[in-house]
Amino acid sequence: MRVTVTQCAAGRKRAGSRTGLIDRVTMLVAGRLELDEIVNWQYVPDPSVSNQRPMSSLVKLTEPRWERRKDARPGELAAAALELFVERGFSATRLDDVAKRAGVSKGTLYLYFDSKDDLFKAVIREGIVSRIAEAEERIRHYPGSSAALIGELVHDWWEQIGATQLGGIAKLMMSEAGNFPELAKFYHDEVVVRGMGLFASVIQRGITAGEFRNVPLEFAPRIACAPVLMLMLWRNSFDLCDTHQMDARAYLDAHVDMLLHSLTMPNGAQKAVPRAKA
Repeated sequence: MRVTVTQCAAGRKRAGSRTGLIDRVTMLVAGRLELDEIVNWQYVPDPSVSNQRPMSSLVKLTEPRWERRKDARPGELAAAALELFVERGFSATRLDDVAKRAGVSKGTLYLYFDSKDDLFKAVIREGIVSRIAEAEERIRHYPGSSAALIGELVHDWWEQIGATQLGGIAKLMMSEAGNFPELAKFYHDEVVVRGMGLFASVIQRGITAGEFRNVPLEFAPRIACAPVLMLMLWRNSFDLCDTHQMDARAYLDAHVDMLLHSLTMPNGAQKAVPRAKA
């Protein structure tokens, strides 16, 4: 006799329903039940059946090797994806591996993200775009000089992005942009354009206030960003095989010093070079 889903559920409450467990495992294999519904099922032996033996723990046989979680948050999946994107690149990263590293099933991952592209965009929005938005707001309300602001902008970008795993995304995009033009355009619009816009805003602010020379805004932001980008690329490539790792703080101090000397008005008072926070 075929056991229905309703009968199977009722079997969970009925003592000695070994048939209920067997049917549930069968439905799991057929993809009609989730693993949690099996794991949470408790078998109660029926004293009227004489040949029953203690059943092995189904949890130990079926639960994944990773630690199970009750809820899988998008942030956990994004963090796992970031690690794998930086380690393997976008093309070589599989959603199966992301789910495994996050400690969830692949089906759980699809509850939050429709595709690997969507997951990558979530990583960028959560990790980088959100910090750009904070910097944009800070620039609008910054009370100090543009020279101090540009120094803080450089160091904050490194500390919040470049020195973290997010710093590896720039290398990934430069190496794989040609194979994934839609993602390249997304990254360009959300990160590159807005990131250079931060420097453009500060430089324009300094020009308006008479702190900086009237430099061409078409090129100055790119020149200001280039050494920071170079440091991120170096840290995730050649720095790995260099016996003498570059001192990022000293490098950025030198960059800010040279940048401000090139921007400052020739007849203006010399400003103190902003240094990294201790």
